[in-house]
Amino acid sequence: MDVVGVDFRDGILFVPEVLMAARAMKAGMAILRPLLAESGVRELGTMVIGTVKGDIHDIGKNLVAMMMEGAGFKVINIGVNNDSDSFLDSVREHDADIVGMSALLTTTMPYMGVVIKALKEAGLREKVIVMVGGAPLNEAFAEDIEADAYCKDAAIAVQTAKELIAIRDGK
Repeated sequence: MDVVGVDFRDGILFVPEVLMAARAMKAGMAILRPLLAESGVRELGTMVIGTVKGDIHDIGKNLVAMMMEGAGFKVINIGVNNDSDSFLDSVREHDADIVGMSALLTTTMPYMGVVIKALKEAGLREKVIVMVGGAPLNEAFAEDIEADAYCKDAAIAVQTAKELIAIRDGK
C-alpha cells in the first residue's frame, strides 16, 4: 500500500485504482492477520476514524482507513455523522493512539474543534494524536483547532501517522 499511496500522491493512480488496491489489501489482511498475530508482529497503533457530526461523506475516510490498515494499524472506523461522545467512547473502548476526523462540508469543519475540546475536557487529548482531513481543510485550519496534523490525502495520512507514532515512541 505504500507504493499505491506514493503513486496516488504523484497522480499515477486515481481513486478507483486505490480503492481496488485497498480492497485487495483488506482481503489479504483478513487472511494474514491471524498469522501475524501468531508470529508476534506488533501493530503500529490503533486509530479511531470517523466523519464528524452533520457530515455523511465517507469515501475519503474509508480510503484512509483501508490504507492505514494496510500499513499495519488497527483501525476502528466509526462511520459518519459522529458527535464528540462517539469519538470519546471509541477512544476509551479501543485505547486509541490516533483519532482521525474527516469533513467534506465547510459547515461541519468547526465540529472537529468541538471534538478536540471534548478530548481535552475528558483528559484524553495528551494521549492521542489527532489527524484531520477533508477537501475544504488546510494546515491553518488544523493549527487553529489544535490538531496534530492535517493530511490532504490517504497516502499522506499513512506517512504522517507513522512519523507521529515514531516521534511519540521516541524512535
